[in-house]
Amino acid sequence: MGKRNVDLVIISDVHLGTYGCHAKELLRYLQSINPKAIVLNGDIIDIWQFSKSYWPQSHMKVVRKIMKYVAENVPVYYLTGNHDEMLRKFTGLNVGSFKLQNKLVLNLDGKKAWLFHGDVFDVTMQNSKWLAKLGAIGYDTLILINRFVNWCLKLLGREKMSFSKRIKARFKDAVKFINDFENTAADLAIENGYSYVICGHIHQPEIRKIDNEKGSVIYLNSGDWVENLTALEYHNGEWEIFRYEASDCMEESEDSTDVDHQDLNALLDMKALLIEVVQSKE
Repeated sequence: MGKRNVDLVIISDVHLGTYGCHAKELLRYLQSINPKAIVLNGDIIDIWQFSKSYWPQSHMKVVRKIMKYVAENVPVYYLTGNHDEMLRKFTGLNVGSFKLQNKLVLNLDGKKAWLFHGDVFDVTMQNSKWLAKLGAIGYDTLILINRFVNWCLKLLGREKMSFSKRIKARFKDAVKFINDFENTAADLAIENGYSYVICGHIHQPEIRKIDNEKGSVIYLNSGDWVENLTALEYHNGEWEIFRYEASDCMEESEDSTDVDHQDLNALLDMKALLIEVVQSKE
């Protein structure tokens, strides 16, 4: 199976370092595409819950794949989120084609796209961070239980289910939060003259046009790699939500890691950054 060419790929909410992360599936997806640029829109590494006791090889392979894109001079923009907010003190860091930023504006075929994680709209994050962290632990536990239940359902030949999606659908406050989040992002984008506003954070993949009295904007959300296993792809002037299916991606394999001296120095600089972040957490 040949690799697909994609102009731009946007991924968010991978949560590497947690039990809920689908790192193997993400790696297969990354190995199935040839992107011209990548945006990692926050919560890629879950520094909130990072522990040396849980860092599987599959999670490291995702990091290595991202580093390989940098070595190949593919632009990689890492936008910070709330779970990797410790990286914000390194904002502005450029290592080869790797750029660490809090937000980003891209020109896509003459239209301006505004990209940021979206936790700035979360009142809980701004006022009760301890509660948000507690909720993150509870969410990770729920995902673990859900994966066990789905394993049992698969043995019984029954369809998988998502606990968190059912909970979100049942509680009006959760639905209202998502709607408010999307509309707030759209209102700000329209006010500032952007054609696209692109977020993560709420784990809800979406592409839709939002109108208000001042104009309209295309709101996009890349979803996550915990439940939905989605990414945003922009190619030939069109947006699409990629939804992972094993049949669409090649089997996991080891990519060639041959790099020249200059690329190797860039990768070592990135590795040093990751080590510094982990040590500062301890």
